[in-house]
Amino acid sequence: MPFAAITYDIKAGYEKEISEIFGNFRRVGSPVVKGDDGEEAARILATAVFIREDTMVRVIEYEGDLDTIARHMATQPGVKEVEAKLAPYLTRPRDTDTVEGFVATFRRSLLTCMAQMSVRA
Repeated sequence: MPFAAITYDIKAGYEKEISEIFGNFRRVGSPVVKGDDGEEAARILATAVFIREDTMVRVIEYEGDLDTIARHMATQPGVKEVEAKLAPYLTRPRDTDTVEGFVATFRRSLLTCMAQMSVRA
């Protein structure tokens, strides 16, 4: 399964506050992401958030089309809530109020995957 990682430029020293934001995250009811045709287009298998000093990275393990996942995430209430709560802690604002802005920000924040390994069958 592929992984994607997106970065956030944050103010250093707010690890506790940011941890609380993610600790109260409202998860989606299903890992299934549907495409425009209403059929399953992707799955979000796992997520994790890492932080050090002024950098935060969100890792997403997924199946399917990453753009479809980004569009799906843009409409999720929990994701919108996290993005709004993170705003005061960002050193670079993120345009995530619209689906188009969210997807553009997601793409701009995406790290290049250099290597990926898994021992799962």
